[in-house]
Amino acid sequence: MSKLAVVALGGNALLRGNQSGTIREQEQNAFNTCKSLVDLILRGYTIVITHGNGPQVGNLILKNEAGYEKFLLPKMPLDVCVAESQGQIAHIIAVQMEKLLLQHNIQKEVISIVTHVEVDGNDPAFKNPTKPVGQFFLKEEADLLAKANGWQFREDPRKRGWRRVVPSPKPLRVRSAEIVKQLTHEGNIVICVGGGGIPVVLDGNGSIKGIEAVIDKDLASAVLATQIDADELIILTDIPNAYLNFQKENEIALESITLEEAEEHIKKGEFAAGSMGPKMEAAVYFIKKGGNKSVITEAGSLSNANSGTRIIAN
Repeated sequence: MSKLAVVALGGNALLRGNQSGTIREQEQNAFNTCKSLVDLILRGYTIVITHGNGPQVGNLILKNEAGYEKFLLPKMPLDVCVAESQGQIAHIIAVQMEKLLLQHNIQKEVISIVTHVEVDGNDPAFKNPTKPVGQFFLKEEADLLAKANGWQFREDPRKRGWRRVVPSPKPLRVRSAEIVKQLTHEGNIVICVGGGGIPVVLDGNGSIKGIEAVIDKDLASAVLATQIDADELIILTDIPNAYLNFQKENEIALESITLEEAEEHIKKGEFAAGSMGPKMEAAVYFIKKGGNKSVITEAGSLSNANSGTRIIAN
């Protein structure tokens, strides 16, 4: 019987920090990432693909501003920008995945779902933005944008520049999870929870409405993995492992660790907020909710079952 894995792609799986973001660049990046996902399928996995949208949604926000300033086009709220990015990124991934499935003669459908994720409208994250979106700026550029738009910026933990930060409330429930589960049981590849999902809150009547935020895609992926009874949560990033003392002389790559060890490292503040921190929190959440294994690694290492940082149930 095949294993079910939720594979969370970082926003940089499509758009690298040193690229301008042309469609050709994003297609090539998606193709390279999907090659690694096909390796998983060939190893007997059924996969659900989730993805980040930090670079893309940030660019949509800038287009919003430019469209308003130049043509007086109405600005769209952040939740609508997340929805736009879901469709854009899922399309790019699906096209490249189907191309590779054809090459390998793998008979599977690729299905994309625009996904709502419930959050708490009173989540304290709305008063303390931490989620980086968009491109990197010099400090002087960030200061000008902050003054002009009322935005908040933080310096990247890896010293690549300054990025806008927005509220990132905790995901409570993925609303399409049962449909995703059914589709995977039929052997399909599902793309969903793009950018952490479109954040929604429930009103007094139980109806949903969008709220301006960007949910962390790793935490949302962990919630989804729990809801669909996945065997593994695989979080892809641009480095091969999680590290202690990251980018210091005494840096240590974490390989196979227990749940207790992972929780202790988080408690000690070893992982940066808005970067590796949410990934480790997501990995731990999934194990505590009954998952078998969480993996944090880079896409190119997926062909090796022992690659990356592996958090296992005790």
